[in-house]
Amino acid sequence: MESRKGFTLSELMVVILIIGILAAAVVPIYRGRIDSAKWSEGKTAMGTIAESLRMYAAEKGEGGNYGNNLPTFLELGFTAGDLQGVYFDVSNYEVGKVSYKKDKLKSKIKATAPAGITGPSEITLNENGDWKEKK
Repeated sequence: MESRKGFTLSELMVVILIIGILAAAVVPIYRGRIDSAKWSEGKTAMGTIAESLRMYAAEKGEGGNYGNNLPTFLELGFTAGDLQGVYFDVSNYEVGKVSYKKDKLKSKIKATAPAGITGPSEITLNENGDWKEKK
């Protein structure tokens, strides 16, 4: 009898099953990493906005609570395309609660997730550099 070399159907099915199980475990992890990478663009811009707020407050001096007179992105030194990224644009960012008293700046910068990001719906950065994620 002639000897044949190769894999049996059951061996091939076991290999396909193992690959399917591994793929089912890896895809959600990979998706989370993609969203995290996209959010890094937004966080970088938020850090730049925070730095601009610090410079703005230092230039203006003690102004108390800005209330509804928050500085615009133009007043902070940004031009038309400065906050335009691959995933985020100027419409995703919001500056809120800015006050400057006794050399202490208090600020809150919020970014909302654009379409296509399934991670947190928004991230907030305060004057201390603390990040808060809202699911």
